[in-house]
Amino acid sequence: MVTKGMLLVGHGSTMPYNKELIESTGKLIAAQTSEFVVKCGFMNINKPSIRDALTEFKKENIDVLVVVPLFLAKGVHIEKDIPSEIGLPEGTKKGTFVLNGKSIPLVYADPIGIDPLLAELMVKNARKALTLI
Repeated sequence: MVTKGMLLVGHGSTMPYNKELIESTGKLIAAQTSEFVVKCGFMNINKPSIRDALTEFKKENIDVLVVVPLFLAKGVHIEKDIPSEIGLPEGTKKGTFVLNGKSIPLVYADPIGIDPLLAELMVKNARKALTLI
């Protein structure tokens, strides 16, 4: 069986909500499936940084690492900054991660993007807001 690591990446913010959202989402993923060893990292401001979170994975016995940005759309962080932090050339989705003297596959997922689930969430939020009137 392949043991997979998931690095959930958030933007980071001086406001606490971003970090709470990323960490809570990571906990929800871990509670829903044992498929992934989940850790969180942040582009800026919050800790751990992406690089610090990658270092934490070196303590795990994983066979593959997937980096998943919890961002809605592609932008500079998705296209340039995060790939640079995880050691991928711009425009590349696959690379390697050195773990305990061996190289394992590292893959980089897309941001959320256009998805029917996102539309469902927005309708849910709109309905909730309408209860205020």
